[in-house]
Amino acid sequence: MSSQPSPIYDIITIGRTCADLYADQVGCSMEDARSFSKYVGGCPTNIAIGGARLGLKTALLSRVGNDQMGRFVRQTLEAESVETGGLATDPERLTALAFLGLEDDRNFPLLFVRTDCADAALSEADIDPDFIRSAAAIVVTGTHFSKPHLEAASFKAMRIAREAGRKVVFDIDYRPNLWGLLGAGDGDIRFVADAAVTARVQSILPGCDVVVGTDDEVRIAGGSTDTREALVNIRKVTAAMIVLKTGPKGCLVFPGPIPEDLEEGISSQGFPVEVFNVLGAGDGFMAGFLRGYVRGLPLEECCRIANACGAFAVSRHGCAPAYPSWEELQFFLDRGVVNPRLREDADLEHVHWATTRRGHWDNVCAFAIDHRVQLEDMAAQCGADPARIARLKDLALDAMLAARRPEIMLGTLLDSTHGRQALFRAEKEALWIGRPVELPGSRPLKFEGAPSLGAEVASWPRDHVIKCLVFYNPDDPEALRRTQLDQLHRLASAARLSRHEYLIEVIGTADGKRGETATAEAMQQIYDEGIRPDWWKLPDQSAAGWAEVSAVIERNDRWCRGVLLLGLDAPAEVLTRSIARAAACAHVRGFAVGRTIFGDVARSWLAGDIDDAAATDRMQARFEQLIDCWQAARQAKAA
Repeated sequence: MSSQPSPIYDIITIGRTCADLYADQVGCSMEDARSFSKYVGGCPTNIAIGGARLGLKTALLSRVGNDQMGRFVRQTLEAESVETGGLATDPERLTALAFLGLEDDRNFPLLFVRTDCADAALSEADIDPDFIRSAAAIVVTGTHFSKPHLEAASFKAMRIAREAGRKVVFDIDYRPNLWGLLGAGDGDIRFVADAAVTARVQSILPGCDVVVGTDDEVRIAGGSTDTREALVNIRKVTAAMIVLKTGPKGCLVFPGPIPEDLEEGISSQGFPVEVFNVLGAGDGFMAGFLRGYVRGLPLEECCRIANACGAFAVSRHGCAPAYPSWEELQFFLDRGVVNPRLREDADLEHVHWATTRRGHWDNVCAFAIDHRVQLEDMAAQCGADPARIARLKDLALDAMLAARRPEIMLGTLLDSTHGRQALFRAEKEALWIGRPVELPGSRPLKFEGAPSLGAEVASWPRDHVIKCLVFYNPDDPEALRRTQLDQLHRLASAARLSRHEYLIEVIGTADGKRGETATAEAMQQIYDEGIRPDWWKLPDQSAAGWAEVSAVIERNDRWCRGVLLLGLDAPAEVLTRSIARAAACAHVRGFAVGRTIFGDVARSWLAGDIDDAAATDRMQARFEQLIDCWQAARQAKAA
C-alpha cells in the first residue's frame, strides 16, 4: 500500500442530518406540545458537533435541501467548527425533520419526517476518495445501509478508508421504522427483530474497526435477544472492538473474545445523574468515546469520557446543544456530580453556556441609539412629532453602516419602541446588537414591555443581546439594593431560559459612593448574587479603576465576554481620553456611545434646521472619529 498523507480531520461522520424540533413542554404527549425549539439532529451530525466541542477536527458527509432548514443546519455546523465541505445541497429535495418529545421519564416520542429527504439521497457520487482519506477515522451509521444506494455509498466510503489505513467506526444506530419495519409514526420504538436486517448489518461488521451499540442495537446485529449470545455472534464475523452502551451504568468494551461474564469487559463507572431526556445520549457518548479513541487514550479513559458526555446528554434539553465543551468536561470530571440534575447545577451550566455560545467579539464599535425618553424630550422641546424619532434612528443606522470597516466589529444599541424598523435592518447586517429592557430612568430597576420579562425576550432573535441599565451604588440602602438585585436575578433567569446573552450597564448616582473602586464594588456585589452577565457596560474609570474592574472579572467569571465603555453624553474631546484609558484594560472590548454622536444633530434635525443627508453625514463623521480613536488606542497598547 502506498504511503498516505497525514489526516486533516480526526473524524468524518456520514449519514443522517436534519433539523430537530424539540417539544418545549415536558410531561405531555407530542399531541399536546404547544411549542418546539429548533436544533440540528441526526446521529452523524450530532457526533460531529459533539466531537468538535471536545476539540476534535470533525467533518460531516451528508446532504441538506436548498431550503431554510438546510441553511440552518449548515450555519449551525459552521458555528460549531464542523467542516461542511462534504455537505452537499440537494436542489430537489427538502431537508429532513424530526419532532421529539419528553412525555415522561420513560417515553420520548420521536417522529421522523423523511419522505424523499435530502440526506436519504446520498449516493456513491457524493463519496470523494480524497475527502475520505483526509480523516483518521470515518463513522458510518446503520440507517445509511437501509437502502441500496445508501448502502453502496457507505460501503464505498468504508473501502476507501480501509485501503488508506484509516479506521472505520460503525454506530449501529438502529431505527426499525427507518428500515421499513414499522409505520412512519413509530420512531420511538427501538427494537424489532428481523432476520433480513441482521443479515444486512452482519455484512457491514467485517469491514469495521469499532462497533458501537446499545443492548437493542447489539441484539439486531447479533440476531439474538440474549445480549451475550448476540455479542458472540458479532465476534464470529468481525475482529472489531465492540462497545456496548449500558445506559446509566456506562459501557462495556470488548476488544477481544466475549467473556462469560460481560462485566469483565473494560469499563468505567457511569455518573449518578437524573435522566431527563435519553434522545441523542448515544451520540454524545460516541463523540466522547471517539475523543479518546482517535487520540490513543487508554480504553478505560475513553469510557470515562464517553460516560460523562452521555451523562450531560441525558440531563438536558436537546441533543447536540446538550453536549459539553472540552473545558466544561474537564470542570465536571475534576469536580464531580454536585447536583444530579445537571441542568440545575448553576456553576456547571454557566461553564456550559460560556464555552459553547457562538462567536467572538472584539473591537466592538457600537453606536448607541436606544434612547427613548431623551429623544422624546428633544422632540417635545422642538415641537416635533415624536413619530419622527423612528426616522432619526434609520438615519443613525445609515451613518453607522457607512462607517463600517473590516478591522472593527460594528455594533448598535437599538430599541423596539422607536427603532423597530431599524432593528429589522440591523439584524440583516450581522451587527452586534443590544436591546434595552429597563424602564428608562427607573430606580429601583423596572422592566418595560410585557409583565413577564421572559415572555418579552422570547420573541427576540437569538443574536440580540439583552441590555439592562441599572442605577446602582455599592452603598445604597439594603432594601434598595435587594430590590435591584432581585430584578437582576429576573434578568439573568430570563436570558438563560431564552438562550440570549445579556449585558448589565452600571451607572452610579450623584448621592452614591465615588472613587476608584466604586464601580468594581458594585460589580462584585452583583457577582456575589451568582449573577454572571455576558457583558458589562461601564462609565469611564481611572487607570486604577479599570484595574479593579479587571480584577473583579478575573476573580468571578473568566469567561465574561468583556466590557463596553459608555459615553454619558461626554464631549468628544473628553470621550477621546476615556477611550484611550479604557483600551488599555484587557477586558474592554470596545465602546457603545450615543449622545456624543447624535445629541445636537438630533436637535437640529428634529427642529428642521438640517436635512436627512446632513444629519447622516454629521453622525457618520463623529462615529468615525471615535472609531479612529479606539483603533489608535488599541494600536498604542499593542506597540
